[in-house]
Amino acid sequence: MHVSHLSLADFRSYARAEVPLDRGVTAFVGPNGQGKTNLVEAVGYLATLSSHRVSSDAPLVREGADRAVIRAAVQEGERRQLVELELNPGRANRARVNRSSSPVRPREVLGIVRAVTFAPEDLALVKGDPGERRRLLDELVTARAPRLAGVRSDYERVLKQRNTLLKSAALARRHGGRAGGGADLSTLDVWDQHLARAGAELLAHRLALVAALQPLASKAYEQLAPGGGPVLMSYRSSAEAVGERIAGAASAPSVPFTPFVPSRDELFEALAEALGAARRQEIERGVTLVGPHRDDLVLRLGELPAKGYASHGESWSYALALRLGAYELLRGEGPEPVLVLDDVFAELDARRRERLAELVGPGEQVLVTAAVDEDVPGALAGARFTVSDGAVERV
Repeated sequence: MHVSHLSLADFRSYARAEVPLDRGVTAFVGPNGQGKTNLVEAVGYLATLSSHRVSSDAPLVREGADRAVIRAAVQEGERRQLVELELNPGRANRARVNRSSSPVRPREVLGIVRAVTFAPEDLALVKGDPGERRRLLDELVTARAPRLAGVRSDYERVLKQRNTLLKSAALARRHGGRAGGGADLSTLDVWDQHLARAGAELLAHRLALVAALQPLASKAYEQLAPGGGPVLMSYRSSAEAVGERIAGAASAPSVPFTPFVPSRDELFEALAEALGAARRQEIERGVTLVGPHRDDLVLRLGELPAKGYASHGESWSYALALRLGAYELLRGEGPEPVLVLDDVFAELDARRRERLAELVGPGEQVLVTAAVDEDVPGALAGARFTVSDGAVERV
């Protein structure tokens, strides 16, 4: 699939933008701060309902406007669809497909645009906190199975309700049970069941994803930096009972392994057991301490943890390999996703630039941003746009 036309209204720096796009490679070239990344960010938002740069929608709306609109024409074989997202900070976002008069929930458009984005912010996948890696996993499981957006939403809703109850219990405990007459914990068992059920579904998909992604990411790293790997990853659960059910130890750290993925019923039972075991501590602290929201993806490069041991160049290549692995995974399971490379080549030496260009050049649609033409390898021949002062012009 590919995006054949991108329209923006009051998105980031653009009051209006109309950008026709072709298959193959398209490069947006211009000085920093002119709006190149804003264009590819919009494509990524359509695919994930989130930005790779900020955690909320407010910065995506142009200053002085109360909403932003992203619209894209998407071509998949002979099928053409028009998808539109209206971003309303502080209010519910809206979505439409094929100019329907009836809006749909934004998550219902997931899967129309498929995209994998690599950007400088992805260095946090290797060097950052677990939340960055959880986000990677959850975006990918949703890309593989869009219905998981509903499961994620259910999990977050139940987690919020459960945390509210635990916080009330913690306050009551600190005030000797006199805070509002104490907290009613009679519903905690019910919330535990709901959290364990949604959590088990999410966990099962995360574990299956790790098993599928690791060999592809390791292969991509070897292609970018021969002899520097292998890339290894394992899932670390915050719940001891879940961890005991995840078999993942290889006979040697340098040998990739395929983790055992327990059934959803087994994961449900393990999560429910872990929540029960942690209840006293959770009531004392007023927060849910176990579950997918506190898990991590452990990344290793050879025998050492990537975080803290990998050099800047190795970390950059590792993060890029994760995205390339994700790209290969998605293109092997459905319509080929758009590949977005946001300001990537400036950070790579000449050898890795060439290797990356060889890897991505055959893609159905590759969107590249660069500060100068020289940063785009000659092998990535295709359309060129200059971006300056909010104007996007084809060369």
